[in-house]
Amino acid sequence: MATAKKEKSPIGVFENYLSVWVALCIGAGVILGVGFPSVFEFIASLEYASVNFVVAILIWIMIYPMMIGVDFASLKDVGRKPKGLCITLVINWLIKPFTMAALGILFFEYVFAGMVEPATAKEYIAGMILLGVAPCTAMVFVWSQLVKGDANYTLVQVSINDIIMVFAFAPIAAFLLGITDIVVPWETLLLSVILYVIIPLTAGYFTRKALDKKDDHSEVERFTSRLKPFSILGLLATVVLLFAFQAQTIVEQPTIIVLIAIPLLLQSYGIFFIAYGWAYLWRVPFNVAAPAALIGTSNFFELAVAVAISLFGLHSGAALATVVGVLVEVPVMLSLVAFANRTKARFA
Repeated sequence: MATAKKEKSPIGVFENYLSVWVALCIGAGVILGVGFPSVFEFIASLEYASVNFVVAILIWIMIYPMMIGVDFASLKDVGRKPKGLCITLVINWLIKPFTMAALGILFFEYVFAGMVEPATAKEYIAGMILLGVAPCTAMVFVWSQLVKGDANYTLVQVSINDIIMVFAFAPIAAFLLGITDIVVPWETLLLSVILYVIIPLTAGYFTRKALDKKDDHSEVERFTSRLKPFSILGLLATVVLLFAFQAQTIVEQPTIIVLIAIPLLLQSYGIFFIAYGWAYLWRVPFNVAAPAALIGTSNFFELAVAVAISLFGLHSGAALATVVGVLVEVPVMLSLVAFANRTKARFA
């Protein structure tokens, strides 16, 4: 019997082990932060209006290539897969932010109450909320490819999510942060949305328009593939910086990473199975159902990190919680991709 040719994975070797690189960068950040605290104190001082210049540049390096990948022309196909679109929009904007806030409050105000200072606990909750309010923009294309999802559906979903995010991110984040008794500086929150969503999204749109003269997306793909290494390096450099700023806290309280990871894991698996089960019961085809569930599960952690830094500072528990989200997300999403592919035959 002939052996089937092994299909090339759409996720590269580097991205496949992203959680390993993030873990290494966490270790490097802690070591550097403990060894050279004055260097990182100087970097932390380079800010204006609660926005750190170094981190802002790194976040832009991460986000810009993702925004080029957003094809707003796909919005004309919005009615083609209404069930899948309905699932992900309800999950992303009506369920996920609120369950994330509820889990944060449950664990850090009750379950872990005796293990974390109340003020710090509120910052961890805030970081989780920011993760929950930021639906993923870039990695969803990878997850969709890994389950052989409908590419046009994924483009439509990402485009609509980005448009909604421009208007809904700040109000929902402010509302949820408000119910946890955290004072919300609206100016900083709105500035973060402008800096990290509207401006890069606009820059990405005009870049895509300039590149895609033939309307075959080939130049766009070539350009974004050349930028991809810089995007990943921007992410890893941000992780090093954030953990260097948090080094002293982590050395004194190493278990805090585990404490933050527990509710994030519960949230990720819970959201996936809500969306995946809903799609199954609603008889949504697998090539839409799987990406719908994966899109609803994954987070735009780059935006969450940027806003957490702007709102609460580089050394805050909120910034730490969003970076733990990076560490948790990649292995979780790969496990969910494997589960979806194993259960593919159960769908119509």
